[in-house]
Amino acid sequence: MTALIGLLLLGLLLSTAVPRLLARARWVEREPVLALLVWQCLVVAVLLCCALSLVLAASAALPELRALVFSGAPHGVEAAYGLQDAEGWGRLCAAVLAAGGLRTVLAVTREVRSAKALRDHRHAQLSDRAPELPEAIAAARNRRERLVVLENVRPEAWSLPGPNSRLVVTTGALQQLTARELAAVLSHERGHVRARHDWLAQAAQALASGFPGVRVFSTFRDQVGELVELAADDRAARRHGRHTTALALAELNLDRGVFGSCPPGLAQSPKRVDRLLAGRPRLSVPRRLQLTVAALAAPVAVVLLAAAPGLVSQFLRF
Repeated sequence: MTALIGLLLLGLLLSTAVPRLLARARWVEREPVLALLVWQCLVVAVLLCCALSLVLAASAALPELRALVFSGAPHGVEAAYGLQDAEGWGRLCAAVLAAGGLRTVLAVTREVRSAKALRDHRHAQLSDRAPELPEAIAAARNRRERLVVLENVRPEAWSLPGPNSRLVVTTGALQQLTARELAAVLSHERGHVRARHDWLAQAAQALASGFPGVRVFSTFRDQVGELVELAADDRAARRHGRHTTALALAELNLDRGVFGSCPPGLAQSPKRVDRLLAGRPRLSVPRRLQLTVAALAAPVAVVLLAAAPGLVSQFLRF
C-alpha cells in the first residue's frame, strides 16, 4: 500500500501547491511556450498519479486483476506492494478514482463534439459570407491557411482552426492597419493554427469540466487561455517587431478586444501591449534548460514512485 498512498499524496501535492506557485511565477510571461510545456507536464503527472493509483487500488480490490498485473513480474514483486490485505481500502479508492476517470472521459467526449460542432458552424457561416474561390484560382493560391476577407467596418481578425483552417480579417482591419501591422496580425493568428492551440484549449476545458473544483485543472484552463495569446504575440513580434505587434494589437482593440484565436472575445490587451512594449529579455539558456528538465522530471518521478516497491525488492535480493 506504500506506493498507492505515495501516489495519492504526490497527486494531492501536485494538484494543489504546485499550481499556486506556478501561477505566481514571474518568468512565465517571459517564456510562455516553456510555461505551456511545464503546465502540460504537471497535468500529465497528476493524471499519471490518478491512473496508476487506480491500477494499484483495483489490484488490491480484485485478486484476479492483481494476478494479471503482476503476472510477468519477478518473484517477490507482488508481495512488495502489500496489496493482499488492503481489499477494503482498495475498493474505496478504486471506486472514487474510477468515477473521476469516467467523468473525464465523458467531459473529453462532450468537449470534442462541442468544439467540432462549433467549428463546423463557424466554417459554414464563413462560407456563406465569403464563398470559396473557383478551384483553378484556389489551387494557384494554395497555402496552409487560407486568408479570407469579410466586409465589416469593425477592425477584427481571428483564426478558424481545423483541417481547412482559415485566417479571417475584416475590411475595417485592412483600412485601419498598416501593411506591417496586418502582417503581424496574420502571423499571430497563424501561430495559433500551427501550434494547435485549439487542441490544448479543448483538453484544458475538458479536464476542468471532468474534475470540477480541482485547482490544477481549473488553473491550467485559465493559464492556457492567457499563455497561448502571449506565445502568438511573441511569434508575431519575432517576425515583425514588438512595437509593430503592439500597435496592431492596440488598433484592433480600440473598440473591443479582438486579437484572439476565435471571433470577438475578451482579451487582456492592455497587459499584452505593455508586455510587448517593455520587451523584457528571455531567460538564459541554462535557466530554460533547468526548467525544461524539471518539468519533464515530474511525470518520470510519478512512474518511479509507482515502481519503487518492486525495484527495491529486486535490489535487496542482490
